[in-house]
Amino acid sequence: MIVVVTGMVGVDKKNYLHRVCQFAADKNKEVLLCNVGERMYAEAPDIPNGKILDIPMKRLSSLRRSIFKDVIAKAKKAPNLIVNTHATFRWRHGLFPAVDFDQMRQLGADMYICLIDGVVALHTRLLGEHSVEHSLKDLIVWREEEIIGTEMLCKGVNESVPFYCLARGAEEETIETFYNLAFESRSKKAYLSFPMTHVVDMKNIREEIDELRRLLKEFFICFDPADLEESFLPLYAHKAAEQGSYTVEVETLGQKVQLDLSQVQQIERDINSQIYARDFLLIDQSDMIISFIPTLADGRAALSSGVERELQHAHEAAKEVFVIWTAKQSPSVFITQTATKVFKNIEETMTFFKNKGYIKK
Repeated sequence: MIVVVTGMVGVDKKNYLHRVCQFAADKNKEVLLCNVGERMYAEAPDIPNGKILDIPMKRLSSLRRSIFKDVIAKAKKAPNLIVNTHATFRWRHGLFPAVDFDQMRQLGADMYICLIDGVVALHTRLLGEHSVEHSLKDLIVWREEEIIGTEMLCKGVNESVPFYCLARGAEEETIETFYNLAFESRSKKAYLSFPMTHVVDMKNIREEIDELRRLLKEFFICFDPADLEESFLPLYAHKAAEQGSYTVEVETLGQKVQLDLSQVQQIERDINSQIYARDFLLIDQSDMIISFIPTLADGRAALSSGVERELQHAHEAAKEVFVIWTAKQSPSVFITQTATKVFKNIEETMTFFKNKGYIKK
């Protein structure tokens, strides 16, 4: 198995993928990790760390091709290989590709994964670990370019090879997701759907949702929108503006971070449009959607417009659509007509999946 992993600067792919390899080793599966950037610096010791994109394009291309030549040779011998690279770069040269199609065809990857992360986490890592000048708008743009660039690379090299977008989220959960996606692909792939923004202040419901997320991740390869949650940023920005503050305080990577209010306001439209497009992308790369509709304190169903739209998209994409409807009120025809099956509770859902053979009994 050869897996090409891309992702923009600030995702910290190297450490993440090292943990994937450790996880695989614990499963008695040997996986070789080739970090292209690290190997380029090793081959050109005269280039200071962080300055490789400043060298002439001709030398950068020659250096990259030399490294990929070695990676291709290793791919022929390694039982499993992860190639850590980028699809695109945006630097003083402008936007340009980070790989060559002829060499990617020689590599013959079995899978492409674009690893992504939230804009706040990206911003925090770049401030602490890199000297890359950026705004929050830059990060939003770079992330989208890398996703699209990776998908185009995958389809341009071999259209039959799968491409996945995966949010790194909480590492202890997504490390296993990555491993299962790449090396245990027999499991069903599920997109998890549930209300998010309008239950953010409802602790009991959030705990109920989180418990179901953990349960489903034990049995399925889950694409979880909560692994990259940014919809709260515009809300925080509105509150900060009302209070007369020029900053927005958020917590990420175990620390509190102050964001410039004007920069957060600038990306509000981008956040909303990317959530819309990204969630549909995650549904398209899944086998099914599992939607949990909790019950509010007044007994009504906590059904958001976003969840309804996801169910409709999954239905139109010919995916299996499973809805866990816990409220006493009956679901509308717009739910029942798009759902493969509607369940009353989690226990009934898991029993169905066991009987269906989707999970082990």
